[in-house]
Amino acid sequence: MEDTELDSSELGTHSYWQKAYTKEIANFDDHGDTGDVWFGEDSADRVINWICDSGIEKDTAIIDLGCGNGYTLTELAKEGFTNLLGVDYCVEAITLAEKVSKTEFPFIDYKLFDITKTTVSSLGKKFGLVHDKGTYDAISLNPDNAKEHRQKYIQQVADMLSEQGLFVITSCNWTEEEIMNHFSEKFILKKVLPTPQFKFGGKVGSVVSSVVFVKK
Repeated sequence: MEDTELDSSELGTHSYWQKAYTKEIANFDDHGDTGDVWFGEDSADRVINWICDSGIEKDTAIIDLGCGNGYTLTELAKEGFTNLLGVDYCVEAITLAEKVSKTEFPFIDYKLFDITKTTVSSLGKKFGLVHDKGTYDAISLNPDNAKEHRQKYIQQVADMLSEQGLFVITSCNWTEEEIMNHFSEKFILKKVLPTPQFKFGGKVGSVVSSVVFVKK
């Protein structure tokens, strides 16, 4: 059975994120506030801890799709990872991330990249780990043909991932089952990361879903 699409939202528009990150740049410049972490730091830290415990080499090429303020990459840098690239389709996000990380972690690279439009070859290499926390969600909320954009995203991730590479995705809009269904054509499930659960009406669910895949 095919999943229905999500209702569109301003969270799926470029203009929303431009405004949000313009405000966060001003806040950082004014008083050093690095901005919000999408889904909260606890959600991000669970994934970061798993990556650190996964056994991948510290020089593995890692790309963060929709890097925002760069929180995931700076935390990985603190753990000794050295080959880090953050991409975002919003230049204001790249500006903020560079401001936040340039003093302590100048080796983290950032690049303007729209996964639904820009060719993967422009990134210049394959990646041993692709991370996404919220970008697939935002694409799914786009009022302009979200399904087509989701399918392009899935193909692009497969194209940028090296053989035996890991793809780690966190979503608050799709369930674990839906994510596994969406990516099943090109990816194999490796692990579902435990996330906080809630119980409502006799059913148990998760606030967010974090899933790890390897490429077929």
